[in-house]
Formats: sequence, C-alpha cells, structure tokens
Amino acid sequence: MTTNALTFPRFFPRPQSETGIWGWIGTVDHKRIGTLYGITSFLWFLIAGVEALLIRVQLASAENTFIGPEFYNQLFTMHGTTMVFLVIMPLSAAFFNWLIPLQIGARDVAFPRLNALSYWVFLFGSLIMNAGWLTGDAPNGGWFGYAPNSGVTFNPGLGMTYWVVGLNILGVASIAAGLNFIVTIMNMRAPGMSMFKMPVFTWMTLITSVLLVLAMPILAVAGIQLQTDRVYGTHFFNSLAGGDPVMWQHIFWLFGHPEVYILILPAMGIVSEVLPTFSRKPLFGYPFVVFAGIVIGFMGWFVWSHHMFTVGLGPAANTAFAMSTMLIAVPTGVKIFNWIGTLWRGNIQLNTAMLFSISFIAMFTIGGLSGVMHASPPTDSQQQDTYFVVAHFHYVLVGGALLGIFSGIYFWWPKFTGWFLNEKLGIANWALMMIGFNLQFGPQHWLGMDGMPRRIYTYAENMGWEGSNLAASIGGFILGFGILLFIINMIYSRMNKKIAPADPWDGRTLEWSTSSPPPVHDFDEVPQVKYRDDFWFKKHPETISEYYHNEHDLVVEEDAPVGADDAEEHGDDHGGHGGIHLPDKSYYPFILGVGIAIFGIGFLTNTYVIAAGVPIFIWGMLGWSMEPVNDPT
Repeated sequence: MTTNALTFPRFFPRPQSETGIWGWIGTVDHKRIGTLYGITSFLWFLIAGVEALLIRVQLASAENTFIGPEFYNQLFTMHGTTMVFLVIMPLSAAFFNWLIPLQIGARDVAFPRLNALSYWVFLFGSLIMNAGWLTGDAPNGGWFGYAPNSGVTFNPGLGMTYWVVGLNILGVASIAAGLNFIVTIMNMRAPGMSMFKMPVFTWMTLITSVLLVLAMPILAVAGIQLQTDRVYGTHFFNSLAGGDPVMWQHIFWLFGHPEVYILILPAMGIVSEVLPTFSRKPLFGYPFVVFAGIVIGFMGWFVWSHHMFTVGLGPAANTAFAMSTMLIAVPTGVKIFNWIGTLWRGNIQLNTAMLFSISFIAMFTIGGLSGVMHASPPTDSQQQDTYFVVAHFHYVLVGGALLGIFSGIYFWWPKFTGWFLNEKLGIANWALMMIGFNLQFGPQHWLGMDGMPRRIYTYAENMGWEGSNLAASIGGFILGFGILLFIINMIYSRMNKKIAPADPWDGRTLEWSTSSPPPVHDFDEVPQVKYRDDFWFKKHPETISEYYHNEHDLVVEEDAPVGADDAEEHGDDHGGHGGIHLPDKSYYPFILGVGIAIFGIGFLTNTYVIAAGVPIFIWGMLGWSMEPVNDPT
C-alpha cells in the first residue's frame, strides 16, 4: 500500500482475503458481485412467490376470509414491487456483472468499487423497503403508488414511507450500475471488437443501461416529491393546495414504460445468445435484432400515457399515444421473426436452456398481442383495471423476462460454477413452470373480460368467477412447485457434480474461451477479435467462407476502442499473464452503502439518525477517495 493511503482499522481483516464473509464484503470482482446480486434477488423471488401464493389462496373461492383487506393490500403491493425492483431487475444485473467483461474480453468493469457500491445500496434499499413487514406496517398503496392514495392523508401509517424511501435508495444503485456498464462497454472492448461485433446480450445490456440512467432520475423526482409530502408536509399531489395528483401518474409512467423494456431487453439478449448456440447457426439478421433493440429503447419514451387512457387527457393525446403504442410493436415483431429465422432449418438441440428460450418467444408473443389491444382507447377503457391487464403484464414479465432469465441460468450455469445442472430435473422444472404459468394467468384473460376488477380481496358468489380463480390458484401452486424443483436441482447437482469444460455447448462468444469458472483475471491473454462470433470462427475456420465473402469483411474494423499496443490498459502487460494487475478489494463501498442506508432510516425515524449517518458516509467517501486504485504487491 502507498504511504498516503488511509489504512483500515485493525478490527477489520485485510481486504485482500478471498475467503469468508470479509472476502465477500470487500470484493470488487465483477463475478462475485454478480453472484451476490443473483443470490439476493433469488431470495426476494422466493418471498415474492410466497406473497403471490397467499393472494391466490385468498382468491381461490368466493367471499373467502383467509386474508383481511389490509393484509391483502400489503401483499399485492409488495409482491408487485418486489418482482419488478428486487427480482427481475437485479437478476438481470447478475447476468450483466458476470457476463459483460467476459463477453467483451475485459478484466473487470470500468469502475469496480462503484460496482460493489451499487450492490450494497441495492441490498440496503431492499431491506428498508421490506422492513414494514417486521413493524406490522408494510406498504399497502400498490406498486405504482398512485397519489393521493399514497399520501399521508389517506395513508397515514409508515408503510408507504418505507416504500418510497427504499425506492429512492434503489434508484441510486440502478443509476450507478447503468453508468458503469455504459462506460465498460464503450471503452473496454477487446482489440478489434467494434460495436457491431459485440454479442447481442452486450448490446441489450448497453441499451438497458442507457434506459436506467435516463429513467431512474424521473422516478427519483416523483419519489422525492412523495417522500417530502409524507415526511415534511409538502403538497405536490394535493389539489386543494395547488398540487396535481395526475402529475404522479405522468411522472411514474414516463419512468414506468421504459422500465418495461429495462425488464425485458436483458431477456431478449439472453434468448439471442441461446438460440444460435443450440440451433448451430448464427443469429438470423443480427443488425436487425440490434437496431430493433435500439428502436424499442427510443420509442419506449413515447407510449407512457396508454396507461392513462381513462384519465381524461382528451382525443388528441389519446390518438397520439394509441399510434405510438401500435408502432412500438413493430421492432418487437422484427425480433420475434429473427428468432424464428434463427430456428428455421437449424440443427436444434432441445435442452433445458433452449426450451425456456422457445417458450419465451411463445409466451412473450401472447403477452405482446394482448398489449397491442390496449393501444385502442375504447378497448383499453373496457379492460382498464381488470384482470385482463394482470394477465397481460404477467405474460410479458413472467412469460417473457422470467423465462428468459431461467434460460440464461441453465445456459451459463456451467460457466458460473464449473458444473452442470441436471438436465432431467431441468426439463421437469421447465414443464411445471409452463403448465403452472399458463394455468394461472390464462384464465385471468377471461376473468378480466367478464369484468373482474384488479386489487379486490374477495368477490361475491354469484359472479361466476369461482372456477377460473380456482384454476388460477392451482396453476400458481404448480408454478411454485416448478421453482421448488429448480432449488432441488441446484442442491442435487451440487452434491453430484458433473464437471463442465470451458466450452460445454460449443459456444460462439468470448466467455466460452476461458475456463469454467473463469479465473479472477478472466483471461490469461486479452483476446484479439477479428469477426463477430470470433470464438466460433477460431474453432471452426472452415465456416468463415460461408458468412464472409469478400476481403473487406475480413479486415479488423477501425472503431474498436483498443489496439494491440494498448492491451496494457486492460490490465495486461503485452498480453502476458505475469503483468496482470487487478483492482484491490475495498470495504469502502460497503461503508458508504451503510451510510446511505442510515440516511434512509433517518427519514423513517428522526433527523438525529440522519446525523448519525453523516460520519459513516464521510468515512466511506474519504476512504474511497484516498484508497489506492491498485495494489500491485
């Protein structure tokens, strides 16, 4: 260590320790941080699943008294919030952390300590958001937090304050992660890897990160306004005091629709990697898939008010947002046809990862078609706030994002761990999830068309909804058994390890060129990239002529960020192993995260707690700023 560095107090072990809890707290390794994101978000997934099953037990029969209305409101609020912000987003972040440096041939992300900070802030924000379960005052105003219902006048407890404080802290984590991955992808690609030689998953990560950086501050504006309304008595959403409750809807959905693509684009990237690998052919129409993702990210900003067709915005606004909602279906359709084109006449291997990816295409298509229906204001007015909408977004987010994530888990698990998941258990896991999912959410289309409203905790016996609700509840438990089987698969496969080679699937991208699991430095030598799917063509040079037909295509493009002489900037001393320098471990991201969490707790208690967090926050900031970036000992 350099002499001008702040040294850590002796009651902490050295950060370089790889083992034990201190090694995990001090880690800045992108792979370990990806693992932390994955484990944490999966635990929240199990909690959200229990919340969903309790809801389905309550709705399985008419006039059920299993759950009271207040607890029911808390359950559906926290189920939706948890699935969106604590499950699908951080599960995607787990893949980003693990795969992006490996796919672009880098040692780590651009800002390793910022990466660690994003995880710790996410963890503490999620705990604060769920702390209401322990105090008996869980959030109960819906995951969308509509004002004035979420204001202190109509919701005087602490529940929605837990919700908004936790949400604001989570936004810090998302923005930090998004900035990190943008810089990493733009500046740390391997020599020769131009933008249009990047894997599709890397492209979707880049687009998602841009959306995060632009969308999360919008949510932060609404969150800060609601927080000050609840804590300090301001009136941003109180119409009697000059505020506007509809403003909350505009701000929330201006964030909320890009958020839909933040949730789905990573799964689209996963599917775009799995399908070519197990079809034994390149992705059909790579440029179209990439540009479709870019167009989706751009157009996602122009459709938010289709959530507000019943608010009374007028015919001009309704017409404009109806047209934009119809148009955004076009790039999505382009992706679907390119995926089908990839499968067409391919040498298809139907393993678990491939089955989840094909199911993603089918289920996401159904969800997309029911979504396009809502582009019509008259149709939307009938279906608004009914179970048809619940069915729609679950087909998109569970049938789409979650199935895509499970495909990625089975696909990259050997790379992450060095051993395979059991294929027979995996296929059974897929079958149970598909049966349970469709049985749970398929009938909700009919319930919605028959007029069953969302967010009701019970219904009368004479409505005719009992059979469909019972089927949906049975489907929910089958889906839950599918998740349980996945956990059994992890345990069984861990106990009966089938060791995976570096390239178990004959993969196409750079992560398969290193060991399983990868070394701490990722690559012994920084890869030199000449083609898209370069690793594939290095293994199968005889196939180059099938896809590259002239000399120009064989030249390394000039817009790659790094040349061979600049390999040392990647932490590689002329491509050799001996000069590799990796970032030192650091506890300061954790300390800074604790300081931010104490600030959040202070808003829930009193200003003295905020004051107590100031020295911890300053300690983290000063220690971070004076800590050496690298310790080449």
